[in-house]
Amino acid sequence: MMKALLLADLHGTYDHIDDLLTTDPDCLFIAGDLTQFGPVEEISALIDRLDLPVLAVPGNCDPRDSLSFLEDSGAVCLHGSSISFNTITIAGIGGSNPTPFNTAFECSEEEIDETMAGMVQRMEKNQTNILISHAPPYGALDEVSPGVHVGSTSIAKYLKAFDIVCCAHIHEQRGVVKVGETWVVNPGPASEGYGALIYIGDESGDIRIELIALSQDKAQDS
Repeated sequence: MMKALLLADLHGTYDHIDDLLTTDPDCLFIAGDLTQFGPVEEISALIDRLDLPVLAVPGNCDPRDSLSFLEDSGAVCLHGSSISFNTITIAGIGGSNPTPFNTAFECSEEEIDETMAGMVQRMEKNQTNILISHAPPYGALDEVSPGVHVGSTSIAKYLKAFDIVCCAHIHEQRGVVKVGETWVVNPGPASEGYGALIYIGDESGDIRIELIALSQDKAQDS
């Protein structure tokens, strides 16, 4: 069984990572917004302190040159690419679809569609296929107010290619939902002590997702 810790929306606040890592995961997924609009050097410093495999994508609050910093760090930068081991394939897409705030790393839906199409075509189709995406798919964990969805329609288009979609971006939409046969999980902001554990067993469909949170006292003390 593989046990992955999913974190996202750190926004340059790394105080809670050591406590979240006491869950003893096999690897760490980071679904974007490692920084709050930089500096990108923070990414290298963060990855250097982590003693486990890290697979990550940048978020819309990470400058675009965060891609090169991730690629040059000890992490696996998954933006537009994928990696396979044993019976698991993990793919990724960073940034977000357009927002009203003109943030650092936004892509048009056409750009996202092109990136997703190429990635899905190239990736190895495995027993368990995971997407790490900063932006949520449209219609799943993407409401900014009741009935107002801001997720990516292009990511939603490729939902069936994956068994799990790890997303972030909308802090208030922490949760786990199932869309068809695909699990969608937003771990909540790691800057506030939130995360998720993803357990993947040896049998097809053996997936368990657990939302985790540091106690309020512990989060406040950090």
